Amino acid sequence: MGGFHPLDLIVIIGVALLIFGPKTLQSIAHSTGRGLGKAKQAKEKIQAELPMEELAKVSETIAQIPLTPQQAAQKVVKSALLPDEKKKPDVEEMAEKRAQE
Repeated sequence: MGGFHPLDLIVIIGVALLIFGPKTLQSIAHSTGRGLGKAKQAKEKIQAELPMEELAKVSETIAQIPLTPQQAAQKVVKSALLPDEKKKPDVEEMAEKRAQE
């Protein structure tokens, strides 16, 4: 296990050379290289069109999703103990109303 070793590749190339012949093997290698070049260009084009800032925001949001019940419980406890920024104005408004009355 663990991939190909250089000797393995030499044996594979030797067998392919015996089966297909040198001209056919050269043609196959040329076509493969051209195909890989086109695939690389297509990948670069797609990456240039992707909205990377939006993807970064999505990945940050996904990182905040709890994966285990323990993480979910911790998040619930933290949110219960720490008031949200949205809740603060409501509390302040209620205090002002009480002071005015």
